Amino acid sequence: MGYKSDIEIAREAKKKPIQEIGAKLGIESKDLLPCGHDKAKVSQDFINSVQGRPDGKLILVTAINPTPAGEGKTTTTVGLGDGLNRIGKSAAVCIREASLGPNFGMKGGAAGGGYAQIVPMEEMNLHFTGDFHAITSAHSLLSAMIDNHIYWGNALEIDIRRVVWRRVVDMNDRALRQITASLGGVANGFPREAGFDITVASEVMAILCLAKDLADLQKRLGDMIVAYRRDRSPVFARDIKADGAMTVLLKDAMQPNLVQTLENNPAFVHGGPFANIAHGCNSVIATTTALKLADYVVTEAGFGADLGAEKFMNIKCRKAGLAPSVVVCVATVRAMKMNGGIAKADLGAENVDAVKKGCPNLGRHIENLKSFGVPVVVAINHFVTDTEAEVQAVKDFVTGQGAEAILSRHWELGSEGSADLARKVAELADADTANFAPIYPDEMSLADKIQTIAKRIYRADEALMDKKIRDQLKLWEEQGYGHLPVCMAKTQYSFSTDPNLRGAPTGHSVPVREVRLSAGAGFVVVVCGEIMTMPGLPRVPSAENIHLNEGGQIEGLF
Repeated sequence: MGYKSDIEIAREAKKKPIQEIGAKLGIESKDLLPCGHDKAKVSQDFINSVQGRPDGKLILVTAINPTPAGEGKTTTTVGLGDGLNRIGKSAAVCIREASLGPNFGMKGGAAGGGYAQIVPMEEMNLHFTGDFHAITSAHSLLSAMIDNHIYWGNALEIDIRRVVWRRVVDMNDRALRQITASLGGVANGFPREAGFDITVASEVMAILCLAKDLADLQKRLGDMIVAYRRDRSPVFARDIKADGAMTVLLKDAMQPNLVQTLENNPAFVHGGPFANIAHGCNSVIATTTALKLADYVVTEAGFGADLGAEKFMNIKCRKAGLAPSVVVCVATVRAMKMNGGIAKADLGAENVDAVKKGCPNLGRHIENLKSFGVPVVVAINHFVTDTEAEVQAVKDFVTGQGAEAILSRHWELGSEGSADLARKVAELADADTANFAPIYPDEMSLADKIQTIAKRIYRADEALMDKKIRDQLKLWEEQGYGHLPVCMAKTQYSFSTDPNLRGAPTGHSVPVREVRLSAGAGFVVVVCGEIMTMPGLPRVPSAENIHLNEGGQIEGLF
């Protein structure tokens, strides 16, 4: 049979007015701020009004390390949300917003796929409700105010060699990674080295996704360290007096966005930090609001469980007082074969031995997830080329790991194909067997937190940190930041820092290149290996194939 493309399926969606979607969660029209007919922001007043309600069950969807074969984490998140609603449960989905950089680079859209999508798909993958633009603008305002303060006399005595606040843009632009700013003479300020990160790596993005309300947002923005003086004392954003204006720019962006799945079930899409360079989870305010409105909330964390799930547990849950009831780890037969050494071009042919050979990657993720005290179920995201023997090989392996793997056909069949997975997830969630705890305590030293993740999650022999980095960590501890969790920035493709090392490697080490203090967000970013906080475009970027057709419709965006 011929399959329709994701964008064709999305165009045929029979969307309901967003007020009807809100009504499913008990949100009245007056509490929705519409952005067109099919998306709306949920008002802060309404969010405040539901705080006394009990929480529903939180379900995390994560995955094995991504491969070019595709895993379908967002697709499974959406499919599971629809499946739970199909079996009579009240469920909502919480995912991140898409960054323009990867959409025009190599990733394509980020709204699910097949018959497990969130719509409006095109708007979600482009400007959506403008949240990312607001974050970029707030970040840029602070950048401008720092250099302006220096220009007008530098009363704070900022050492211009120690300005640590970088600029951002929501596009993959390697030429901006390292720049020289303020060239052109006296009128333009004092020349200094600077650079750009992608917007999703901005500390402002992390803060928006971790703040509980506008007051918390402004406090965290003020807490950001932007520079140091010659005596190494920090200069904060509140010293620049930028926190108030930044909060004004972010006022609307702080409110979660409500949209719908293809099956007209509610979905919150809000925030978008990458998991390979930031903490990889949607906003706390969206997740906590959804938990007050639905009995089951299905959320995802970016990339493999070694990144997104680890940060979800150790950063987001720790900071927001959340505790997942179940973790769903997404795997595909195709990805198992790639981990087993099969080339992408040869994935269509049955190869049970390669599936078995690739399963240790999945096994390690299951072990890691269980170490947080949460029950794990594996979702085998079905591809039409999968054979029964290959699927059974994955099921048998997972059974040997003390978990269950369930074949889910949501991409092809929507909720009908994910009902079995939904029943298992609901059963595990309702059993209340989770005994969640992060894998390291607040009081552990920053260096030991890094070693704990390197050894327990990546299974490395050690994290390699030179004296300069260790001294920096000790200084931050002396300044009162030792209790913060760590946010590892590393390649998503491997447990190691070598993107080509698939499977479940051991005997490797994790070189730490740089550490950055995100005092407002409340974590220390640990940059490992060759990972970039400003990605570049590939040789043939997706943008080359994105255009409007004669009917005015978008082509090439997935």
